Amino acid sequence: MSHPEPHTIEHDVRLALSEDIQTGDVTASLIPLDKTADARVICRESAVLCGQSWFEQAMHQVDPTLQLRWHATDGDLLEPGQTFCEVSGNARAILTAERTALNFVQLLSAVATRTRQHCDLIRHTNAVILDTRKTIPGLRLAQKYAVRCGGGQNHRIGLFDAFLIKENHLLSAGSIVSAIEAARDLRADLLIEVEVETLDQLEQAIQAGAQRIMLDNFDLEQTREAVRHTAGRVQLEASGNLDEHRLVEVAETGVDFLSIGGLTKHIQAIDLSMRFEMA
Repeated sequence: MSHPEPHTIEHDVRLALSEDIQTGDVTASLIPLDKTADARVICRESAVLCGQSWFEQAMHQVDPTLQLRWHATDGDLLEPGQTFCEVSGNARAILTAERTALNFVQLLSAVATRTRQHCDLIRHTNAVILDTRKTIPGLRLAQKYAVRCGGGQNHRIGLFDAFLIKENHLLSAGSIVSAIEAARDLRADLLIEVEVETLDQLEQAIQAGAQRIMLDNFDLEQTREAVRHTAGRVQLEASGNLDEHRLVEVAETGVDFLSIGGLTKHIQAIDLSMRFEMA
């Protein structure tokens, strides 16, 4: 899985450290300046690890001399009680960087873990799990990287790299045909996807040349009919209310993609802790 650009990770971490430290870590200043420590980072539950580069940036932006030893890498499955990273160096620096570093890993590992769970559920089908733009503001590239670590794929990154023509776009543009024609005239190199709510709209989108069609909240029978009707002429993406039970049923209809906003917004941070051993 390719990381976001290094400058993006550096920027993410710099903002997070700035809001946390501001004028200084007053509690860490209680520790003697020359005190050193060894620390272990432990995962308290089963999880897919994600966020190494953000963790390293947090530690090294506070103190470039801190030493890190990893016992797992992004995408690896962690077991409860597993030590996956060790940090050695100045105790003040480790304490100052600790929470920011853990925040990134617990968030991104949660996204990767949830994605892996969804991918495992539909592994017997040909459907692909996609994320959405429903991400934490400022951390989209980080969360989309976490989705890839979990085995999913990314939908468009933002508003600039693909057309996704939805209900309000259609109302404003006048029709499916006019919207697709305008998209093709503007940027023929980009994916053109249309959201539809009925089988009639599905056929309109196919005839107009959409490359992918999003079935918005179709029930199971409608989805099966859409797959039969389409017969491979265009990619189909199911979206809306795909909980863990319905996810499997929809994947088994034969759709190509399932997009799930909950991968990045309905998450619970992974339980991590850092344990010190004073040198």
